[in-house]
Amino acid sequence: MMLLGARAPFDFGASLRFLTCFPPAAGEQEITGTTLVKAYRVGGHTVRARLSPAGTGLRCELESPEPLTDDVVTAAADRIRFHLSLDDDLTGFYDSADEGFRPVVERLRGYHQVKFPSPVENLVWAILCQRTPMRAAARAKAAIVAHAGNPYGAFPDVGQLLETPADLIGGLIGDPRKAGRLRGALEEWAGVDEAFLRHGPYEEVRAFLLGLPGIGPWSASFILIRGLGRMEEAPIDRELTRSAAAAYGRTLGERELRELAAGYGPWQGYWAHYLRVAG
Repeated sequence: MMLLGARAPFDFGASLRFLTCFPPAAGEQEITGTTLVKAYRVGGHTVRARLSPAGTGLRCELESPEPLTDDVVTAAADRIRFHLSLDDDLTGFYDSADEGFRPVVERLRGYHQVKFPSPVENLVWAILCQRTPMRAAARAKAAIVAHAGNPYGAFPDVGQLLETPADLIGGLIGDPRKAGRLRGALEEWAGVDEAFLRHGPYEEVRAFLLGLPGIGPWSASFILIRGLGRMEEAPIDRELTRSAAAAYGRTLGERELRELAAGYGPWQGYWAHYLRVAG
């Protein structure tokens, strides 16, 4: 057992509520009361974490079919912290709240963005859900997970995904062309350090994503925020426009939305994410 601290304010209940309504992760974890049980792939190993509130952070109990070495435990702790954004400091974001946004902040105070458990999982989902109904994309993702056969149903890591030929992936997801794009994106992804994607210069990371097969501007923004926690920019799209109108009580044009987002500086992505969650 280990304790994982979190930047205050932190509301694990808000994280759990988000997960119960997040279609890409439906059925991929167990939530009972205030406890989350979730499987992760870390360093070529599969672990299952049981997470529950403890003080200002979380109690974490790990299990694995393989020995839990110090390296695996350290990697698992990093992955969990990343998934649940435990290190995000939201004080500046909350202090920046404009009048129309304050009710959203009060409703979601303490909610740290729940990202995809790994950026590569977000990459795969971004390609699977393109021009595809959500349920069909979820079935395709489930087929990939089942084929990998990881203990506890953990989503495969990039190495495991690349071990599966593109034609087999095409059969699993029912779309050979999409499988080809996915294979090409994974091959390029495998050559980049995740630390660079998480912390490297924003424009360089964005350019890398835009260079991947099957990844356009919307998908790149999606992965930057939901897969990497890069909050430097807020994507202005139809969903954000709808969510902002609900929060601010009126329809906002693109120019006004961009002006509002700019007022949040490095937290623009959090502003957009909170609006979507609240909407």
